[in-house]
Amino acid sequence: MISNSNIEHRRMPLSSVHANTWFCVCVMASAMEEFQVIVHTLPAPTSGTYSILRLTLIGSEGSETPPISVNAGANQHHLLPGSVSSLCLPSSPLYLSLTPPCPFALPPLPPPPPPPLSVSILTGSLCCLIKHYLILDSISPNFKALYLKFFPPLSLFQACVVRVWSQVALGRVVLVRLRLEARTGFPDLDWHCRGVEVRRLCDRQEEGAGLQHQGAEHFPCCRWLRSVDGDVELRNGDMCLLNSETVQTLKDHRLKDLHTKQQHIRWRTFAEGVPHCVDMTSLKELGPNLSYTRQSPGINLQYLRGFAERAESWSSFTELETMFSHNGSQNTVAKYVQAHWAEDWFFGYQCLNGCNPLMVRQTRLLPPNLSINSDILCPFLPDGSSLEQELERGSIFLLDYEMLEGVPANVINGKQQFLAAPLVLLHLNQEGELKPIAIQLQQAPGPQNPVFLPSDPGPDWLLAKTWVRCSDFQCHQLSSHFLRTHLLGEVCCTATLRQLPEVHPLHQLLMPHIKTTLQINIQARASLLAANGVFDKAVGCGLEALPVLLSRATERLRYRSLCVPDDLADRGIHTLKHCYYAHDALRVWTALHRFVSGWVDVYYLGDQDVEQDSELQSWITEIYTHGFLQLPHSGCPQSFQTKPELSQFVTMVIYCCSALHAAVNFSQVDFDLWMPNCPASMTHPPPQTKGMLTEDEILSILPDVNSTCNLLITLFLLSQPAADYVPLCQYREPVFSSGAPRRLVEKVQAELRAISDEITDRNKKLELPYDYMSPDRIENSVAI
Repeated sequence: MISNSNIEHRRMPLSSVHANTWFCVCVMASAMEEFQVIVHTLPAPTSGTYSILRLTLIGSEGSETPPISVNAGANQHHLLPGSVSSLCLPSSPLYLSLTPPCPFALPPLPPPPPPPLSVSILTGSLCCLIKHYLILDSISPNFKALYLKFFPPLSLFQACVVRVWSQVALGRVVLVRLRLEARTGFPDLDWHCRGVEVRRLCDRQEEGAGLQHQGAEHFPCCRWLRSVDGDVELRNGDMCLLNSETVQTLKDHRLKDLHTKQQHIRWRTFAEGVPHCVDMTSLKELGPNLSYTRQSPGINLQYLRGFAERAESWSSFTELETMFSHNGSQNTVAKYVQAHWAEDWFFGYQCLNGCNPLMVRQTRLLPPNLSINSDILCPFLPDGSSLEQELERGSIFLLDYEMLEGVPANVINGKQQFLAAPLVLLHLNQEGELKPIAIQLQQAPGPQNPVFLPSDPGPDWLLAKTWVRCSDFQCHQLSSHFLRTHLLGEVCCTATLRQLPEVHPLHQLLMPHIKTTLQINIQARASLLAANGVFDKAVGCGLEALPVLLSRATERLRYRSLCVPDDLADRGIHTLKHCYYAHDALRVWTALHRFVSGWVDVYYLGDQDVEQDSELQSWITEIYTHGFLQLPHSGCPQSFQTKPELSQFVTMVIYCCSALHAAVNFSQVDFDLWMPNCPASMTHPPPQTKGMLTEDEILSILPDVNSTCNLLITLFLLSQPAADYVPLCQYREPVFSSGAPRRLVEKVQAELRAISDEITDRNKKLELPYDYMSPDRIENSVAI
């Protein structure tokens, strides 16, 4: 209990210039120890609370101060949001100095930004104090008048000084414990704490010397506090491995922190044979620190929403073109797709640079179940060449959708839908174009499963290609997109929260890239993948087929296919002149890998440190168990022995949750807006004969009007980057703002800017630009 006689209130001088500082608290831990504590919050108007904040300092030997209520009592302070005002100034040099001299050391300022300068200065409760301490030199002479006009003196909240006597000395303060308690009769509001700053005050014996201030210890928080969370303990912002800990109190804190999170964040099975997911079904369970808000770019859907009742086929291509013109007139890629979708070269182009560039691979052998021979294909090969020669030369490529064989198809608008599992041979010609030369729509050869050829009647060949595009849609959505980016990201995020404490350097590196997957996947399972969602109402593999296809895709997933250099080499597409996805993916991967390797070098001096990091080994074991389902043939590491192994895996996680997601997600509307190019379902079974079809009859096989428009609404919502999206390797977290992490971030950002510039220059020469992998268009995480 703290008696009133032990509490002294006085007005405190400004300790530092922060746009989010709201009060100071001084704590006396013993007769010779006194601490000044500054709590920082955000300026956002919703970051305040009525609740009471209790604060405890914990020393290196385990001693701690009694809990102090910093905002209760007669002279209470309030947990109000801070406030920031920004002023744009001329581009002359800007310096901040203290006059008269202030006893508190200000943090070092970063280098001034390029013109125009933007200076943020705290207003509100501390404004009049700043007015006495700050001057700005070497700027416009008119600034002083503007300064006085812009920042009028305001009343100052009185700082709170609390002295508490303890039986033992704290030693070095290693933890700060915060607890938010609801105030009776008031709403129980969450409160955002940015961090806590602690300074030890020394009692100088010389006459008139008074209290002197030692350097500040920073305890970052950057999270919302809730009364239901109980005690929240903060440690300083220095990242370290478990083996580097020298204070037992901090070792115990790591274990306690992980145990608490493991109680809250648990695994559950989404579907048999599919990577496990977090055991939460609502954003309320997720809490404010793992959820986010996304600012929509503003999408006009009024020309799509009015077709919900039209459960019938499109009456003509003219009608379909009318709908397209109202929704795609501003989309140059979609208009290009509409103009070229039926051409063979564009079919091959999409295998390399479309929504799903992960399926096509070079082959040296014909699949045994493809009913084809050299004589049949000779007309579509170079003069004087043969199929055997082209196979040996490496110019034959394969699409194999065998994972769709036997998958149950959906029922949409009361009509049975149909799926195919095609085999497609493609030839790379001397101009670098990849063209289809044979299509077999089912896996098992036979008289009712003909092989379609470019020489067949036009409608037959076009329909065969359209069937392939429909099959590609199923594999793209569930395997290339949902499994490899969303589910993989969720697995890694869940394992990170459960096995890597916040102070672990890989926790800090990974979370900006994976944290958002929890919310977006919870929302997807509750809407898109649920009854009456878009998969149920508009996609050929509906809810019954969804777990089947995901399970098959998981069983076929290989770790090498997630690592760009290995994947491109294994599929033989890394040298293709017109495979822009491959070119850009390799450059982005290389930059990320250098960044991650540098990060690993900072915290792991040698391979032995990797092997001995028990938290890291628990992390990869959990990913192998819950993500790759302990399938040895997946090739996923079960442990790490070397730094290169670790660097490759972490690079893979960041790449899949940023660059790969950009390639397979943000391209969807461009290539799918013209529905015949990529139908989500087919209303008739695959053809068993040739020569019986007209082009107009193809429309009756394609999706109905309402399912077409329902799907396009979803794709429009999912395929647009947020207005406030964070580009690749742009970090807002404090750990990236100084020291070795900052230098690494600056280096990778420079590399990524150079890649963006090179892609921009290349695209100027292309009829159809490819910019999905340009780093300035890649979102830092799976946030949609």
